[in-house]
Amino acid sequence: MRNSKIRIVLSLIAVYLIWGSTYLFNKVAVTELPPFFLASIRFLTAGVIMIVAAALLKMKLSITKKQLLNTAIVSFFFLVYGNSVFVWALQYVDSGFSSLIASVQPLFVLILMRIVDHKPMQKKSIIGIFLGILGMYLLVSQQEYSSSENSLLGIIVMLTCVLSWSYGSVFVAKATLPKNFFVSTGYQMIIGGVFQVIISVSLQETWSSPLNWSPNVQLTMLLLIILGGIIAFTAFNYLLKVVSTEKVATSAFVNPVIALFMGWYFLEEYLTVQSIIASVILLTGVYFITARKRVS
Repeated sequence: MRNSKIRIVLSLIAVYLIWGSTYLFNKVAVTELPPFFLASIRFLTAGVIMIVAAALLKMKLSITKKQLLNTAIVSFFFLVYGNSVFVWALQYVDSGFSSLIASVQPLFVLILMRIVDHKPMQKKSIIGIFLGILGMYLLVSQQEYSSSENSLLGIIVMLTCVLSWSYGSVFVAKATLPKNFFVSTGYQMIIGGVFQVIISVSLQETWSSPLNWSPNVQLTMLLLIILGGIIAFTAFNYLLKVVSTEKVATSAFVNPVIALFMGWYFLEEYLTVQSIIASVILLTGVYFITARKRVS
């Protein structure tokens, strides 16, 4: 029991801290590499490493047709659309700002659970939704971000990506997947990587050797593969099976703070007063959503 609690705490820390930094890593990488090429290399490499490691550790690698289908569905919602399309939109949106957009995930999860599972909404949840919508309006209505057509497009696309990730979170909590979370994550990575290769080739993206990448991109890709992929995504899949979906979504509290600080410190991204106000309102809404009492 104690070991289980320690694993949960360590997994939450990984999802909180590592994913907060991946906004910066992706922003750096996508300035030099095409987004779907970037994603294909990242996920295929991480997935192959995980499956090889699982085989060496003699973990069970067999997978049923149903598990394979569910793994492909989860991979699409999380990695193909939820992550890679989000990274594509980072070409037009600051990393810190994008993290605030992603912080509406608990709001989306709550609404989806209401639609899919017919879970009743409590007063705190309703207040949270109202604050979340208000904060998001203040965030995206700023002329600094909405005046550019590409910036507005990036914001809209990111919101659809957050919706995709949220639905994936609700789906995976009940889906039949390989019992070993390390193996399950490895298969998701490989399937997602194959999807990315097909998309990248279809879009005729330019492929390049890692030897030709700048040192900054080489480092960020390594961090994305090891930290963001193997460690944090495995922790995420584990948490979705052992704690509530809403609790996993609390990463929205921490991720934006880390992403905003790193974007400001390393990339000199500018934060408006309205963005700060909007983020406070938005995260307060997230608090009301996640702090509500559970209804059986």
